[in-house]
Amino acid sequence: MKEFKYVITDPVGIHARPAGELAKKAKEFKSTATFIKGEKSAKATSLMKLMGMGIKQGDEVLIRVEGEDEEACATALEAFLKEHF
Repeated sequence: MKEFKYVITDPVGIHARPAGELAKKAKEFKSTATFIKGEKSAKATSLMKLMGMGIKQGDEVLIRVEGEDEEACATALEAFLKEHF
């Protein structure tokens, strides 16, 4: 299992278009990536659940990646977050 924290810097937070791209990126891997904020969590591949978490600018999220390609998945998702959020 790999975990990393990320603070959202986008003024709008996690919103529709980039969240869709994030879900698409997560689907490229066999591992399961889960976003956790407080008591809420959602799989990175679930666009509606991700948006339903209400992640805003300044929120810190924990991303937990588990599976056979977890290292590559975690690295790719962290790079994606830095580029888009």
